[in-house]
Amino acid sequence: DDTPQNVDILSARLTARGYEILTASDGEEGLAMAREHLPDLILLDIMMPKLDGIEVCQRIKADDSLPFMPIILVTAKSDAEDVVAGLEAGAEEYLTKPVEQAALVARVKSMLRIKDLYDKTQEQAAELAELNQSLEQKVADQVAELERLSQLKRYFSPQLAELIVSSGDEKYMESHRQEITVVFCDLRNFTEFSAMTEPEEQLRVLREYHNVIGSLIFRFEATLEHLAGDGVMSFFNDPVECPDPAMRAVKMATAMRDEVGELIEDWKKHGFELGFGVGIALGYATLGQVGFEGQFHYMAIGPVANLASRLCDQAKDGQILVTQRVHADLGEQIGIESVGELNFKGLHKPVPVYQVLTLGSG
Repeated sequence: DDTPQNVDILSARLTARGYEILTASDGEEGLAMAREHLPDLILLDIMMPKLDGIEVCQRIKADDSLPFMPIILVTAKSDAEDVVAGLEAGAEEYLTKPVEQAALVARVKSMLRIKDLYDKTQEQAAELAELNQSLEQKVADQVAELERLSQLKRYFSPQLAELIVSSGDEKYMESHRQEITVVFCDLRNFTEFSAMTEPEEQLRVLREYHNVIGSLIFRFEATLEHLAGDGVMSFFNDPVECPDPAMRAVKMATAMRDEVGELIEDWKKHGFELGFGVGIALGYATLGQVGFEGQFHYMAIGPVANLASRLCDQAKDGQILVTQRVHADLGEQIGIESVGELNFKGLHKPVPVYQVLTLGSG
């Protein structure tokens, strides 16, 4: 206000109520102080030199860099048009001169309540925006984790897949060398069966077979490396090491033999003459992820994988053939007997081979 008496009266009344007061004597000074101090409430006279109250109000309300500052216009009773113009410019309330103390205090309290509510709303909105951003990031991370988990579950048991994802360590998928125990299994006479049966019957048999084999691979926490038709390859001790990979492999193979054996008995009722054989080998392999974006595969490469496959080829229905290294690793823990030395393609000399009879020593 450019009238010192008005300034003194308003200052005295509001200071007595505990409010902290800043004063300005013209529109330009008032606008500068508003931008510098960001007051909670502005009492603004309309008729002032340099910038009138309407112009000051318009500039404050148009400045997006300023927070919400409620404005009470102070005008003469006869200046109704100015009041309308001020409210249209963005002012929240008005007082008429001479200002009554009760009206002044009531308007100030009312506007400060609105200011407080507005500030709290803005704080809550900012917190909500931050929370939403954090939530969006968490959802994005969880989606990525689920996609990663889904991909890993293609060849790892759910437990191993979750361990790899939760660790956040991609070294599991990098190329490395590790001693593993490989289990290769397939159905006997499946080629002849395929040539003599309808595709629908072949699919039904494979679904039943894969359900049994797959559930056992996951139960024993093996890594699925290869599944093509009736041929299934899995291994132990990678990507997570285990203390007894050979014994786990034999236990899993024995469970496979028992459960697939029940399927074979049921298939016989439909005239399907199928059998089941397993080969197990222990040795070093190079392991890692191969493939392309969207179609990766975890693979074990080395003679141990080929040897397990060759043993499986030689196994008769119900036989679990293992190498001498597997036999030596298990010692007397299983019932086992020698089947002699067998010649395998790609190997220069015969390989001692044993067959698993029982899980107990014998």
